[in-house]
Amino acid sequence: MINLSLRELNQLLTSKQISPAELGSVYLDRCRQFNPTLNALIHVQNDLAAADLLTADRSQSILAGIPLIHKDLFSTKGVTTSAASRMLADYVPPFDATVVGRLRDAGMVSLGKANMDEFAMGSSNEYSYFGAVNNPWDLSRVPGGSSGGSAAAVAARLTPVATASDTGGSIRQPAAMCGITGIKPSYGRASRYGMIAFASSLDQAGVMAVSADDCGLVLEAMMGHDDKDSTSILAEPWRWQAPQEASMQGLKVGVIPDWIEQLKDNDIKRSTQQALDTLVSKGAELIEVDLPHADLAVAAYYILAPAEASANLARFDGIRYGHQSAEPCDDINDMYRKSRNEGFGQEVQRRIMLGTWALSSGYYDDYYCQAQRIRRLISEDFKQAFSKVDIMAVPVSPEVAFKQGEKSDGVSMYQADQFTIPASLAGLPCMSMPIQPVRGLPVGLQLIGPYFNEQVILSTAARFQLVTDYHLQMPEAFL
Repeated sequence: MINLSLRELNQLLTSKQISPAELGSVYLDRCRQFNPTLNALIHVQNDLAAADLLTADRSQSILAGIPLIHKDLFSTKGVTTSAASRMLADYVPPFDATVVGRLRDAGMVSLGKANMDEFAMGSSNEYSYFGAVNNPWDLSRVPGGSSGGSAAAVAARLTPVATASDTGGSIRQPAAMCGITGIKPSYGRASRYGMIAFASSLDQAGVMAVSADDCGLVLEAMMGHDDKDSTSILAEPWRWQAPQEASMQGLKVGVIPDWIEQLKDNDIKRSTQQALDTLVSKGAELIEVDLPHADLAVAAYYILAPAEASANLARFDGIRYGHQSAEPCDDINDMYRKSRNEGFGQEVQRRIMLGTWALSSGYYDDYYCQAQRIRRLISEDFKQAFSKVDIMAVPVSPEVAFKQGEKSDGVSMYQADQFTIPASLAGLPCMSMPIQPVRGLPVGLQLIGPYFNEQVILSTAARFQLVTDYHLQMPEAFL
């Protein structure tokens, strides 16, 4: 049952072969059995919520009765939402994030909250107040971040679906490292209301699941305009149209030869080329394109994102919001300092300080404004590329999942996002789909589409998955 698609699970539910409560219990039992090994979840429901099960019984949605897990930065009414930080370890929201509410209205049943890098700042899921998440393919390795808990939970089939967020690669990189499918829609497609913010101009809610079709079904339910989010785009509702055949005849796929050459791991390079060859075998045409300013993306991102984080996290001072130190304090500034030192982890503190410095007098023009100019240039590069192609297919990560503790310095961790950050800066829809594993570890191929064209990347991935089974492979320890 744990290997069935969402459509197959829906058939079981609608034919009354299984009830939403019984299906939820199957996955809830797996959460309780395997989470101590993975540490993928911060919170596991004691019992399935009666209100969720009632909604599932009444909903006519194809998702009615399907279990899911929410990344722990989506506010969930009555359930602790900590963003994996001590600063918010006791925060219980009085409301649901829009994404949470929409999926509940569709009848989905929540199993718990997924672990993550603190405030979504990290690429390994080692930066969590609740401990690191283990990759189900090799427990000594990271699952990627920041949505590592969501990715590990789906890969080990603790849940068929998980919500996630992506600021600079936080869906695509863990999806690649855990061998699942994950999509970040266009910026503005999914409401950010109720998401605990990292970088407001970059954060976007998305989905992780086994297949592109599963992602498409959930994405359709969660996307759409929201008056509560000023960055939410007013547009016609998007409807997922699943392809019925594998043919990609006429599809123009952009490739960046320099990015493939930058892959130092020859096995990953071969796997990537093999995936591109599969696209060609189904009728796609490969066309070389260039993003001449992409090599500046990592530097620009690590000015812009920390700057926004500095502003967003300023509210957590131990008085207005967040953890307050119990230590004796000389004055209010001393209280701020002690509360933030205790409440924020080292990586969050590092990024707050970097962002505050970049926004300070004397550096704002030289760094923050320059980074914004680079962001615009990268967006223009993508526009030029998409005047020639329908979609781009590029690597997700320069490496497979690395060992825990292997990247103790921040800079080498930041470089892991070199292929995912450009599309994030441009606000484009992008995703990772599993391709040929390397040395027993998953590898992903990144698909990037024009703004507001989630359909083209999802349908390409779905067609690829009609003729391959990489997305169906599971780590043996969790069969």
